[in-house]
Amino acid sequence: MNQNRLVVGLIVALVIGLVAARYVYVQLRNARLAAATSAPAGRIVVAARRLQLGERLAGSDLREIPWPDVAKPAGAFARIGDCLDRAVITQVVENEPILEEKLAPKDAGGGLSVAIPEGMRAISMRVDDVVSVAGFVVPGSMIDVLVTGPTMNGDSVTRTALQDLRVLAVGQKSEQDREGKPQTYTVVTLLVTPEEAEKLTMASTEGKIHLALRNTIDNKEANPPPVNRASLFAGAPPPPVAAPKIRRAGPAPAPKPPEVFVIDVIRGDKHESQSFAGP
Repeated sequence: MNQNRLVVGLIVALVIGLVAARYVYVQLRNARLAAATSAPAGRIVVAARRLQLGERLAGSDLREIPWPDVAKPAGAFARIGDCLDRAVITQVVENEPILEEKLAPKDAGGGLSVAIPEGMRAISMRVDDVVSVAGFVVPGSMIDVLVTGPTMNGDSVTRTALQDLRVLAVGQKSEQDREGKPQTYTVVTLLVTPEEAEKLTMASTEGKIHLALRNTIDNKEANPPPVNRASLFAGAPPPPVAAPKIRRAGPAPAPKPPEVFVIDVIRGDKHESQSFAGP
């Protein structure tokens, strides 16, 4: 009998728990729906297709979608007319909100120039498959520039001239391949400072340029020592040979005095000694 009562009690407790859980779930769902319906409904402008850097916006490139005003991103547009004929300064994917910070000023025009920040420059250099890392240098890549040229003593040296430069375009394309495939091109356009533009022009004119592809999030500056031809092909330089010790010339030694011979001479009762110099 006691066992039956225990089973009945467990069943009743389980039913009550299920009912309570259902009630809490319904209340939470209703609260969320009420909050969503009570929030002011606004609109926001998004991209109707993928937009490339420098493109000027037309009506067919944009569309308006419902968006709660409380969750609207800063700088978003509510009407398509507010952002027409303005160029995007970065790539925009389909359905991405159009923000003020992604657009060039109204009178800036279009093209690659709108993507160049104030105080920076875009400079192009001629490359081949080797220089361009077999075509894997694409828009948005970060690269180092290595230059090889002659030295004053007739040797040649390779050094890292510029580091962590962004690639704006390859050829006439400013968009990466979606599948990451290498591209064929003969010109690379880099984003540089005015000083870097001078260095790159001198390096490409007087020496031979190579590009080194780096991770886009690796912005640590490295300072590898330059490599010259002699040290690369001849190995480490031989240890310096110690100069022979040279004694300083001093005064000439004094000549050895001649040997003296003494002879005793006896004449009768007289005795005397006479000295003679040796030969």
